[in-house]
Amino acid sequence: MEFFLISMLNGVSYGLLLFMLSSGLTLIFSMMGVLNFAHASFYMLGAYLGYSLNGLLGFWAALIIAPLLTGAIGAGFERLSLRRVHKFGHVPELLVTFGLSYIVLELVQLLWGRTALEFAPPPQLQGPAFTLIQNSVDGLSLVWGGASPELCSAANAAVRMVCSPFPSTRGFMMLVALSMMVGLWMLLTRTRVGLVIQAALTHPEMVESLGHNVPRIFMLVFGAGTALAGLAGVIGGSTFVTEPAMATTVGSVIFVVVVVGGMGSLGGAFLASLLIGVVQTFAVAFDYSILLLLQGLGVHVSAAMQEHSVLKLTLSQVAPILPYLFLVLILIFRPKGLLGTREG
Repeated sequence: MEFFLISMLNGVSYGLLLFMLSSGLTLIFSMMGVLNFAHASFYMLGAYLGYSLNGLLGFWAALIIAPLLTGAIGAGFERLSLRRVHKFGHVPELLVTFGLSYIVLELVQLLWGRTALEFAPPPQLQGPAFTLIQNSVDGLSLVWGGASPELCSAANAAVRMVCSPFPSTRGFMMLVALSMMVGLWMLLTRTRVGLVIQAALTHPEMVESLGHNVPRIFMLVFGAGTALAGLAGVIGGSTFVTEPAMATTVGSVIFVVVVVGGMGSLGGAFLASLLIGVVQTFAVAFDYSILLLLQGLGVHVSAAMQEHSVLKLTLSQVAPILPYLFLVLILIFRPKGLLGTREG
């Protein structure tokens, strides 16, 4: 039982990290119609800026300042580059953001090097948030923080004890992601600012006639989206690893999340992020071959088919391709996505 709960929490925390990334991309696309290929690069930039600021000002200051700096860089890019090609259509927008991703990668390697950096979380987030203790006699129990060795050791050989700690960094990641989701929803649906932003996409002339600067609104929206990526970078970089390859690791997955959830749908991105995070985590945790999985489901497999190399693959080996399998199925059976309103 504790294995299932810890795996579920790990999957949800990874899914919420994907949501923190995809929410900024979804915000930019839904408000501006721009699919930002450099979004994962802003995630990486936020992690590296957070690493540098962590050494100077501490983690909590870096958690605030690094996303703001990332957002300012994103707003400057929209003002000086993206805005100039916006009138030429989507292909030039994709190309200019694609080029920016390579520029950011080279700058990061030039300034911080090509090796992974040790971006340690603050002392408050080090260690486990809680520990699940599975006792073969007394059942499942929970201890806040780390469990003592006495609690994790059996009194006699007949009792089996398993202690499963859940890291504080992952718990903090989940808290920030949920707070960000509620904040975005409140901003876009319950404030005047959100109404102006949404109106600027569908009725820009009317918004301008009311005295609002539409290009400035789009610049601020793009900056806000990249700031969210920077926030995810600070948390993801301190929780996992800060390295030049971190943008490539999640870059393609967040586009899968946006398409599976529905282009421009914040709720769809949240649902798709959790789905992909949980499925990938359990695929890695349950390291069974495809053959054993089919047999467990009651599917008859002939002796000749049992020798096929594909059926000998384990779930952990195919876990990286599962998001793209979801993408293919969604595009075939529901092109709008899970909660989307527009095609493709």
